[in-house]
Amino acid sequence: MLTIASEIEVLARFGRALAEPIRCRVLIALRQAPAHPAELAERLGVSRTRLSNHLACLRDCGLVVAVPVGRRTRYELADERLGHALDHLLASVVAVAGERTCAEDEEKGCCR
Repeated sequence: MLTIASEIEVLARFGRALAEPIRCRVLIALRQAPAHPAELAERLGVSRTRLSNHLACLRDCGLVVAVPVGRRTRYELADERLGHALDHLLASVVAVAGERTCAEDEEKGCCR
């Protein structure tokens, strides 16, 4: 059972992972199906080096795992519940906020 402090750390770690659009795109792509880095880089339109840095971050956060497949490595969500959580999070945010943006977005960049 998590303590309040550890719950906060887990949510903060998840928030940091979601704070970068490329990492969000990686999580959404992996929610659909596991993939190799080269495939992900091509699908997302980013360099392999840049993708590698984001995959390392997501691995360090415990959100994705690298699975050896022969001489290659495939990435997938660390737990299938994460995919369900992303689905619920997306649905909840859309239901609550719709197309709204943060009131301070342009002034202070609070949502950037």
